[in-house]
Amino acid sequence: MQKIKHVFFDLDHTLWDFEKNSALSFQSIFQKHKLPFSVDEFLEKYVPINLKYWKMYRLDKITKEELRYQRLKEAFNSVKFAAADELINEIADLYILKLGEQKHLFEGSLDLLNYLKPKYKLHIITNGFQEVQSKKMYNSGISNYFLTTTTSEDVMLKKPHPKVFLHALQKAEATAEESVMIGDNLEADIYGALDVGMDAIYFGNNTTFTGKRVEQLLELKNYL
Repeated sequence: MQKIKHVFFDLDHTLWDFEKNSALSFQSIFQKHKLPFSVDEFLEKYVPINLKYWKMYRLDKITKEELRYQRLKEAFNSVKFAAADELINEIADLYILKLGEQKHLFEGSLDLLNYLKPKYKLHIITNGFQEVQSKKMYNSGISNYFLTTTTSEDVMLKKPHPKVFLHALQKAEATAEESVMIGDNLEADIYGALDVGMDAIYFGNNTTFTGKRVEQLLELKNYL
C-alpha cells in the first residue's frame, strides 16, 4: 500500500466503542427514570433492533426522527413496557446527549492513531448524527488526530452512496488511488469505498470476506 497518503476511518464500531458507550448511556438514563427492567434485559432486545433501524436509515427508508423514536418504541414493546410517546421522546433526546459524553475507544485505538499520524493524513467518514459525532471524538480524545470529518448530513446522503466518499475525498484534497477506508460495515464502509476506487480494510470477524481484513486494530500496522 505504498501509494496510500490518506487514511479514512469510520467512527462508531471501528474506533469508538459504540456498544459499551451506548450501554453506559442507557444505564445512566435507567437510573434517572427508574424503569422496571434491567439495562441488560433491555439491551438484549435493543441492540439488534437498533442495527435493523440503522440499516433502514442508511437505505433512506426512514428519517432520522423515525430512527430515534422507533428503535426505542420497539425495544420497549419487546420488554413489555408500555412507554408513552412523551417518555420515548424524552429518553431519545437524553440518550443522544449522554452518548456524546462517553469516551470509550476500542483497544489499540490510540496506539494505532499515534502510529499512523506521522505517516498519513487521517480523516473520518461517518453516518452518525452530526451533532453528536464531534462530541464523541472530543470527549474520547481523538479529535486532534483527524484533519477532516465527513458526516452523512454534510451531503444529505449516507454511506455507501458514492457521493459521500467523493465528498470526503474532495474535502481532504485526496484522490481515491491514494486513499484507504477502514470500517466495520462491509456494505457501508468497505464496498462503498471500493466502488469509488479507494482501497479498503475491513475491521471485523466476517471470515467470508476475502479482501484485506483485521480483527484487532493494531493488526492494521501489517498493512500501513
